[in-house]
Amino acid sequence: MATKTDVTEATVVQTSKECPISLAVNGEERRASVPVDMLLVDFLRDRLGLTGTKFGCDTGHCGSCTVLVDGLSVKTCTMLAVQAEGTQVTTIEGVSGGSVLNALQTALWEQHAVQCGYCTPGMVLSLTDLLSRNSKPSQSEIRRWIDGNVCRCGVYQNVVRAVESLTETPQ
Repeated sequence: MATKTDVTEATVVQTSKECPISLAVNGEERRASVPVDMLLVDFLRDRLGLTGTKFGCDTGHCGSCTVLVDGLSVKTCTMLAVQAEGTQVTTIEGVSGGSVLNALQTALWEQHAVQCGYCTPGMVLSLTDLLSRNSKPSQSEIRRWIDGNVCRCGVYQNVVRAVESLTETPQ
């Protein structure tokens, strides 16, 4: 009678199939093979090292993972990497094209619309989408647009002021 149970090597079952993808990220062509169930946020952060895209709620409610996909703001925790096939993705690292802040980022800085910075990348990308659609949004439009971006520091009023400062006509 055996006192020890024989343990055989368990067979690992592959639960997700790999799929090749090709997309442009911040203007650079990227090709990879990814699990079909990999989220775009994980691809950007873990595979490409673009950690400016934050991982927050995993439910699409906080907006910290927002990027632009073909110019439209998208929450990457609700999009699979394979769904980005053939698209142009812009992350916060690609917004200004370098170490110099763009006009929106500068306005947010000057209006004290950044605190801890966790929500800032998602806010910048959401507002970039808004301003590409409407260069002079009203306060209510700005507020509606950032409604999907949660800021625990509460800089919403300063964000509105920053966007308004971009649309003011010099006198």
